[in-house]
Amino acid sequence: MANTKSAKKAIRQNKRRRLRNRYHLSRMRTYIKKFRKMVENNQLEEAKKFLPEVQSIIMHTWSKGVIKKQEANRRISRLYKMLNKALKAAQENTAQ
Repeated sequence: MANTKSAKKAIRQNKRRRLRNRYHLSRMRTYIKKFRKMVENNQLEEAKKFLPEVQSIIMHTWSKGVIKKQEANRRISRLYKMLNKALKAAQENTAQ
């Protein structure tokens, strides 16, 4: 347990920050899961419209300092890659 006044304040601050960070991280993960589910269920048009919103949420999480910029960029890149792969597979299936 903290002894000094400043240590006790630091504990309170850390608790508030942890809760705030958990909120942003949870929100981001939820949007990513929704997007992945859309792609898996071949709802590609909805996923295509939803992706900019997911990207915005990821960048917002980065701007709050919850994740690093490279992590945000990597997550966004992987989502675009997933969508493009699914779109290409769907296009090949309709061509056959």
